[in-house]
Amino acid sequence: MFALPALRYDKMNKGTFKGGVHPYEGKELSMDKPTVKLLPGKELVYPMSQHIGAPSKPIVAVGDHVLMGQKIAEASGFVSVPISASVSGTVKDIKPTLTVSGSIVDAIYIENDEQYTPVEGLGEKRDYTKLSKQEIRDIVKEAGIVGMGGAGFPTFIKLTPKDENAIDYIIVNGSECEPYLTSDYRMMLEEGDKLVDGVRIILRLFDKAQGVIAIEDNKPKAIEHISELVKNEERIRVQVVRTKYPEGSERQLIKAVTGRKINSSMLPADAGCIVNNVDTVISIHMAVAESTPLMRRVVTVSGDAIVNPQNFNVKTGTKYSEVLEAAGGFKVKPEKLISGGTMMGMGLFDVNIPVTKTSSALLAFIKDPMLLVPEGPCIRCGRCVEACPENLIPQMMMEAAERFDDASFEAISGMECMECGSCTFVCPAGRKLTQSLKQTRRSILDNRKKK
Repeated sequence: MFALPALRYDKMNKGTFKGGVHPYEGKELSMDKPTVKLLPGKELVYPMSQHIGAPSKPIVAVGDHVLMGQKIAEASGFVSVPISASVSGTVKDIKPTLTVSGSIVDAIYIENDEQYTPVEGLGEKRDYTKLSKQEIRDIVKEAGIVGMGGAGFPTFIKLTPKDENAIDYIIVNGSECEPYLTSDYRMMLEEGDKLVDGVRIILRLFDKAQGVIAIEDNKPKAIEHISELVKNEERIRVQVVRTKYPEGSERQLIKAVTGRKINSSMLPADAGCIVNNVDTVISIHMAVAESTPLMRRVVTVSGDAIVNPQNFNVKTGTKYSEVLEAAGGFKVKPEKLISGGTMMGMGLFDVNIPVTKTSSALLAFIKDPMLLVPEGPCIRCGRCVEACPENLIPQMMMEAAERFDDASFEAISGMECMECGSCTFVCPAGRKLTQSLKQTRRSILDNRKKK
């Protein structure tokens, strides 16, 4: 019988962490609608920076004809991954493009021939039980898979820790704690078999590990469905965790599932854990078992300004404007557009930007919630301290940030901030704490690099 490591919580308990907040979820707008597969328009744009690390390097030239699934850019460093075409067509240009972050990066422009002619071998079934560990890692690398929960860290690196025998838990982040987002939820319901098989594949790399699929308790259908799929699995189980933001953060999820703690100087592997997003694990299945690189994203389009909120299976390179049109467009012109969730997403001023590997949602709101509460002075209520999942003192950190006092900011553990937005969410004075803390952390990190 397979020996499981000691657990702080069993599958009937609901693990959690200290702090956190309970924002309005908004998931009812899209969670009960099946995912719609969306074909793109004539032009697709593939930015070379779709992940943490060195940007990819184009290996095609203007005028080249490419096939769906063909590699069009290669990794340019160790922390980097390839990019594959999601359609067949002609390379029309290689030039800069605007991205969600507001940065301008090089991109490959492909004119879609609408034939979707696949590269040889695309979609072929593969018996991964006959593959070595290194062959599995190499396939994940070549497939261009990155963390699809938002960070975009190359997955093959996560799957290659210093000591694979020190890994006790493969944790699948099925929390999806960001308000309005329901793409992972829909994938658990619609592609649960691929999710479980993806966990099986990862477990082949770690002989002593247990697979844990962590799902918040506001998703009973997903809990029931995935539990049924793993009922006969010796090494995989479902862990119900409490609905609370930011439950899906790696640090908080590890604490909720295992009771172990990590900080900013540690990796999850240092606590014997590897954490992957639902879509990442499904992408691992697609790459290893079905010979398909990462070239699609499931995107939630939601918010009170959207005509028909729902999820779309979108080919990477598709423009946000096309996904928005498929959802019926806007009811009225929104005051706020966000790429990602309301807590950690980025504000948008243009929807003519491409969907990338890390795109998770397009949210539109009739009113900008940040403008509803005017910013005032701190009233020393302490709510930000209670809400902080890292047990920090955001009020003191912001005071240091406003003085440009980096030394004091670091002395009170300011670099442990995850920029989750919980402090800003609960502040009755409407103070933009997260924005100030984020800017200070970036400044400190930039200065460290210069030194």
